[in-house]
Parts: sequence; structure tokens; C-alpha cells
Amino acid sequence: MAAAGIRDILIANQIVGAVKIGRLVELADHADPIVCVDNVDNLDELDAAFRRAGKRLRVAIEVNIGMNRAGIEPGAPTLAFAREIANRPSLRFVGVVGWESHATRIADANEKQRTIREAVAALVATGRACVDAGHTVEIVSCGGTGTFPYCIEQPGVTEVQVGGAIFSDMHYLTHYHVDFAPALTVLATVSSRPTPTRIVVDAGKKAMSGDAAMPQPRGVPPVETMKLSAEHATIELQQPSETPRVGERIQFIVGYSDTTVHLHDEIVGLRNGLIECVWQVAGRGKIK
Repeated sequence: MAAAGIRDILIANQIVGAVKIGRLVELADHADPIVCVDNVDNLDELDAAFRRAGKRLRVAIEVNIGMNRAGIEPGAPTLAFAREIANRPSLRFVGVVGWESHATRIADANEKQRTIREAVAALVATGRACVDAGHTVEIVSCGGTGTFPYCIEQPGVTEVQVGGAIFSDMHYLTHYHVDFAPALTVLATVSSRPTPTRIVVDAGKKAMSGDAAMPQPRGVPPVETMKLSAEHATIELQQPSETPRVGERIQFIVGYSDTTVHLHDEIVGLRNGLIECVWQVAGRGKIK
């Protein structure tokens, strides 16, 4: 993103350890990143590295608003942590970040909206308490694709972290109850038809993940079962069918875009059935 000229980058995660913090210091030559923090030892580590480099780093406190993963508890604990940041001259506190993921799987729309409203209200109130204590809060960031229709409605939020919605997938549809048109598919070729009810294609776990939800084939007769192996997907139809035939292709709506995109070198963009662009998956393999 920085190489493409984007300077204002929120890294919605903690950056820990000398190697990764060293990369962060280098990144600050090309962009003005923000990282999430929730630990005093990490504050010391970041402050020392940026002080040695003669630079200043923007940080946002991750607040636990119900996900119960990382984060400081809202209210007084976050306010106390903001004071810790203020005592470190190479760090600049810019706001609060939360993720109300505990609401994603709630099927009842009213209950989901209520849960999101309560969680985000705690984040906003915590940011306001920091302002009242004399801190500058530029960012109140929350949300995700699974809460998108509701988190954008909450007062006091400055941005939402909605990424997967650009693709959508079966996981968001069936588990998170968010019905966006799917835009990301995997194109596979029928490689075998050993029985009138069985279809075997040349795309398995190495091409499309099934960890969060199974991919869904388009344009085939009603499916009884489907399973993924390393190199293949095996579809059992409810009734015998001559089609699709060996050599024909099937589009699969991906099960979960987050764990499918990184399996590929490129994404082919189509509009009205014509190839319009090819995007390289630049972040593939960047996990060190």
C-alpha cells in the first residue's frame, strides 16, 4: 500500500518483536502508519525503536468491546493506558480501535443490531473519556463485514474496517447473515465423471478453502454432498445427470475469501463476461 502512494495506513494489529518493529521503522520512511497497542512492554519496545530512529509513531489503543481476543477493557483501563502512551515521547496516541465480532453470528436482526450498538457505544464512550482527559482522539475505528449494515449507523464512529464485503462469500452469507452479491469465484475444470451423480474437478484445498464454509458450485444440478481434498473437489448430485461433462468448467463461489485469495498469484477481473484486468496478489507469502 505504501509503495502505491498510500500514506495513512492503519495496521489493525499489534507489531511485536525486534524484526517486525524494525520493518515498521523502515515503513515510516514511506508512510505514516498507525499500529494497535494493548501492552506496556510493547509500548516500551516501540518507543525505544522510534526514539533511536528519530521518528514518531502513531498508535491506537485496541479496546476489547466483546470479542475477548486482544485489547484493553473499555473505560478506566483504556484511559490509564492512554496516559502510559502520553509518557512515551516517540509515540503519539491517535484513537481507539475495536471489533464487535461477537455479534457476527447472531441471526436475529434486532438482537444483532442491539449487540452491535452496545459494543460500539462502549468504544465511543471510551474515546470520549480520553478526550475529556485531555488526549486527542482522531480515530474511532470498528466494524467488519459481518456487522457492516449496523456498525456504519453508530454515532461517533470515524471509520469501519470492512474488507471482505468487496468479495463476499459463503461464510459471510451463511454464518454472518450478510447478503452481499458474491464477486469472487474460482474457475475449475471437470476432470472426471466416474458415475452419473459424481463430478470431480481439478480444484481442491490448494485452490479454495473450506475451513469456514464450503465453496458453492454454480450452474450444476442440485448437490447432495461436496468434499475437498488437496487437489480435487468431489461433488455428489442428488439425481443422475449427464452434465456437466469432462472438460467443462464450473465456477465456485468461494467459501471464505480471507483464506482463499492468498492461495493464488493473481485475480482476474471480469466485467460483462470480458477480462478487464489482472491483479497480482502482492501480499501472498508475506508472513515472516
